[in-house]
Amino acid sequence: MADLNGRMSMDELIAAVKTHALEHYEENGWDFVIECFERDELEKLLREAGAATLEAAIEAVGEIAKLHDERRREIRATAW
Repeated sequence: MADLNGRMSMDELIAAVKTHALEHYEENGWDFVIECFERDELEKLLREAGAATLEAAIEAVGEIAKLHDERRREIRATAW
């Protein structure tokens, strides 16, 4: 549970990010989070970003997910 400043434990943040990723699975690369990221990778990413709130965690992971999605789109564009 978040404290008064909205800070969450790492386990809570990771669970909340995964929930967000499932809810947005087909948007902006969130499927990569579900399909490709291990728990320790998410923890490392969140720690490096200094994310302690859900909003900060979603922003940090979302940036990486979006990069993966953009790369996927680039690759698909060259397939034809």
